[in-house]
Amino acid sequence: MYATREDIRKAAGELITCGFLGNELDAELKEVLRETNPAGIIFFTRNLDSPAHLAELAEELKRHRPEDPFLLSIDQEGGQVARVREPATLWPPMEHLGTIDDPALTGRVGQALARELRAMNIDVNYAPVLDVNTNPDNPIIGDRSFGDHPEQVSRHGAALIRGLQDAGVGACGKHFPGHGDTHLDSHLALPSVDHELPRLREIEWRPFQAAVEAGVGSMMTAHVVMEALDPARPATLSGTVLRHLREELGFGGVIISDDLEMKAVSEHYSPREMAHLGLNAGVDHFLACKEPAVVLELYQGIIHAVEQERVSHETLMAAAKRVRTWKERFYQPPVHPREQAVIGCEEHQRLAHEIETRRQMAGS
Repeated sequence: MYATREDIRKAAGELITCGFLGNELDAELKEVLRETNPAGIIFFTRNLDSPAHLAELAEELKRHRPEDPFLLSIDQEGGQVARVREPATLWPPMEHLGTIDDPALTGRVGQALARELRAMNIDVNYAPVLDVNTNPDNPIIGDRSFGDHPEQVSRHGAALIRGLQDAGVGACGKHFPGHGDTHLDSHLALPSVDHELPRLREIEWRPFQAAVEAGVGSMMTAHVVMEALDPARPATLSGTVLRHLREELGFGGVIISDDLEMKAVSEHYSPREMAHLGLNAGVDHFLACKEPAVVLELYQGIIHAVEQERVSHETLMAAAKRVRTWKERFYQPPVHPREQAVIGCEEHQRLAHEIETRRQMAGS
């Protein structure tokens, strides 16, 4: 397969979801979007004043490039990782759902969460966390996980995925190949896991297998070194690790990197290096969540890696094709403002309260 220079430039943009610093579609963001033409945009708390503001900004961004609209995403897990706050429903951490252990309830939460996100014009939610929280001293996973048993995490991860996606929002299982037994926060340093392959298959990978079977649209990588598989590189940049997700677990969707600005990788690799290493490892799509300079360097790095034949045309175009299929599956046009009535509605407040009541009963 041979791609023209224009094909390469277009495909390079399709491999990127970018974040931004402000809370509006300002001149700097417009320039980044014009220069790199990314497939998607991710929102953080810094970008929004309220759920209504997010809905308005997301609508503006969806209309900014009508011929090929952006896929809009966010991290709205519940608990400590919730970019949208009140008056949206504040969902409890997923550990509470694992404690109750009623997958039907978890599915209802996924549907309710998706309805509110869709009312804010969000297409993809980077949830659920599928890490099995086997290390009580883990500084980054904790109550974001459904629990410390793989069966428990598998049941509830699959239920949340089906709930989200049945209600029209793409789910993303994270963080493959498993961040649950680490003692470092990959936002700040590069963790490692020393489990052998049989243990990974028995514990860490079972929730990801369940997610594949549930039809999850995307999976996010972990910036974690798996010592037994590849002691030289973090999983995000290791084909030795990521091929297990494709070949052994049978995942055919989009493999997304965790944020490339996290110190676990940014202190060891430049965006250009991560572009060619990640693509050759099997990453289809890269998150660059804050700085415009990183987005631009990543974009240029993808183009140069292909032009310099460090990444094949086939690899680039196959990744872009998976991303386009993902976008077609989950992108929806802006909703009518009246749909915002579902945000923080009484039904969802009752559901959140039910979770807390049942958790207290389950823990007593």
